[in-house]
Amino acid sequence: MKTVCEWCSSENIEHISGSVYWELPDGTRAIEISETPTFSCPDCSMIYQSEAIVKEIEDQLFLIDCKKIDKVITFENLMEIPRLLKRNYFDFS
Repeated sequence: MKTVCEWCSSENIEHISGSVYWELPDGTRAIEISETPTFSCPDCSMIYQSEAIVKEIEDQLFLIDCKKIDKVITFENLMEIPRLLKRNYFDFS
């Protein structure tokens, strides 16, 4: 299955990595997550993360001790932080 742009449905989409900024679940601060898997569409100029990546980040931030995260962390390092719970038991989707 070919990936298409979620905004304009173009098949001319590029896989890149970039920085995203995320508010922590407790609302105390925001962090930069660098080298995050990202899509870039040259046809509509949209740069975005897939829903799967967004969910992965949200779940990970919900399940780890966020006090141990610096202001900037790579996506890979974020995903390697040990979880306090095995999964997000509050996700009913």
